[in-house]
Amino acid sequence: MADILYILKEKCPNCEKGDIFESKGNPFLFRMPKMHRRCHNCDYNFIREPGYFFGAMYVSYALTIAEMVAVLILGKFVIGLGNIYIFVIIMIMAVVSSTFNFRLSRTIWLYMFRKKKTPGHIEV
Repeated sequence: MADILYILKEKCPNCEKGDIFESKGNPFLFRMPKMHRRCHNCDYNFIREPGYFFGAMYVSYALTIAEMVAVLILGKFVIGLGNIYIFVIIMIMAVVSSTFNFRLSRTIWLYMFRKKKTPGHIEV
């Protein structure tokens, strides 16, 4: 349960204190979030190798689909909106939540494959 809070706060998977991202990004200004290469607190390497975050795209896809299905169910069956309204709401939501999903998917990916460092450990 504590990991979920650290994932949502986008904290380092090793020390759970340092920030993973230096900027949050802005979908309206076409700015993507920027990651730190290493944790400023414990020197944990966030970027393991080229293409490391390729799998995070699948996590982002799953998050987006879950959000879209939730809006569809709420809009169609709870509120009773028409298909066009639901489509427009889903498209707006996809744009607005894109940078959040990007950050969240990368953070989840880091936590899934984290390697905890001990204080005397030397990373190669």
